Amino acid sequence: MPELPEVETVRQGLNQLTLGTKIKGGEVLLSRTLAYPLSVTEFWSNITNVTIDRWERRGKYLLGRLRKGSGKNGGFLGIHLRMTGQLLWLNKLEPIQTHTRLRLFCGESQELRFVDIRTFGRVWFVPPNKKLETVITGLKKLGPEPFSKEFSVDYLAEKLRIRKCNIKTLLLDQGIVAGLGNIYVDEALFKSGIRPTIVAKNLEYKQLQKLKMSIIEVLKDAIKKGGTTFSDFRGVTGINGNYGRTAWVYGRRGKPCRICGRAIERLKLGGRSTHFCPQCQG
Repeated sequence: MPELPEVETVRQGLNQLTLGTKIKGGEVLLSRTLAYPLSVTEFWSNITNVTIDRWERRGKYLLGRLRKGSGKNGGFLGIHLRMTGQLLWLNKLEPIQTHTRLRLFCGESQELRFVDIRTFGRVWFVPPNKKLETVITGLKKLGPEPFSKEFSVDYLAEKLRIRKCNIKTLLLDQGIVAGLGNIYVDEALFKSGIRPTIVAKNLEYKQLQKLKMSIIEVLKDAIKKGGTTFSDFRGVTGINGNYGRTAWVYGRRGKPCRICGRAIERLKLGGRSTHFCPQCQG
């Protein structure tokens, strides 16, 4: 699943390529891709002839702010890529990919194409008279953004102080911190020297300081490298992310640790593959 760096990479690409373009219609090729409104006709009646003003991100959600011709609020276009979703900025004449679910015709010759193999991705239109959280209800459950002031060491200490679960599983909880996923939790735990199986409430304050700093460093590095492509993720122009080539532990089972040379190990925690160095994360 695309995580914060991948979604942020897409957001930045969309802001470079799509701002100021008018949506002139399109095509819904899989109706269940629409989470709101459920009516395809209603969706197009609201989304046609609005202009893309800018793209924002909350956790793993993309939020396109729209405006009408007179400059009035045109609502939001919400998108969650889920497991395999891709947003591609293409010429309309480009052949349609097999798993294309939604097409937004933008300007005279371009389109924003939503491609999704597993079909878990969702698209919302949020009318200007509704709050985002009332339509995209998953936004209500999100914790603070990793780059925000709210995501402090004291916040982490308070959230984890009575939790008996392992730290890896807790950091995957979007209600604790928004946007983190399997890849970057493994990477941040490695950089902070914390074994993923440790019970969260047993972490000392100094360890939490290192963990918070490591989360920020890993995410910034991944964004700089365009995210990670292990299977389906692409940027809006179809380019792979490069972080996977330099990952510390994720996807490197059996390979030597880049620090100590010990073989990277993998185990399952909460049903998720977890990679770590048994020596550096002792």
